[in-house]
Amino acid sequence: MKLGYDLIALDVDGTLLTDDHNLLEEVKEAVQEAAQAGADIVLCTGRGPMGTFPVLAELELSGILITHNGAATIRSEDREVLFQYDIDSGELMEILDYCRVNRIHFDLSTTFDMYVEAVTEEVMKMYEHHQVEPIMGSFAERFPDGMVKITLFGSKEQMDLTQTYWEKRKSSLQFIRSGDFFIDVQSPSSSKGVALKQLAEVKGIDREKILAIGNYYNDISMLEYAGLGIAMSNSPESVKQAADQIAGSNNEGGVAAAIRQYAWQQG
Repeated sequence: MKLGYDLIALDVDGTLLTDDHNLLEEVKEAVQEAAQAGADIVLCTGRGPMGTFPVLAELELSGILITHNGAATIRSEDREVLFQYDIDSGELMEILDYCRVNRIHFDLSTTFDMYVEAVTEEVMKMYEHHQVEPIMGSFAERFPDGMVKITLFGSKEQMDLTQTYWEKRKSSLQFIRSGDFFIDVQSPSSSKGVALKQLAEVKGIDREKILAIGNYYNDISMLEYAGLGIAMSNSPESVKQAADQIAGSNNEGGVAAAIRQYAWQQG
């Protein structure tokens, strides 16, 4: 059999990994098979690079990473930043004040570092799952230079209310629901789809030769850009509607089955 795609873009949480943040052996094998056959494997995630490097290492791969929902694209071998979209800080204090008043945890990210004002035991468990170590700081007077993303973390109810509130405010920033418990705030110019397009143009890869697999709202742009977009069965309905095909769930090795069914040409 011959590989039918030159680039395979994979979301991480809820797609490549199980709900317990584990990489199933069958998924690892299927991804490695595609890489060994010549496909560029590109992890496209809401995580920052520091939380993505361990996943890439577990896959025993290297290469380009699309991180922070497309706000920062980097090369893993030397950590060179290929593309980056910084946040306009004009509205940031209003957003942080909203979080403080409503007791919503937030962190601020540059391409490689994450900053927080405070953490709880629940928040630290979340960071441990994502394999990141936040830097403690205060943002009363100034923000870190080169910020690409703010992430809000709370209950689904809190995130639903927050999403509704800021949609009505018509912010100049982009509020992306990257999970039931997360909202990412970043430049309106950035997305996984935009980053994937930029990377494809640099590499000279036609979009029809790109396969993308994802599971949440922040994956829609890349599913729509790719020649073949596959949504996991654990995706919300609107994500499935944006995809060309539906795979099994992340807890049942859906990525492995999807790669073996769709990435290879028969004969």
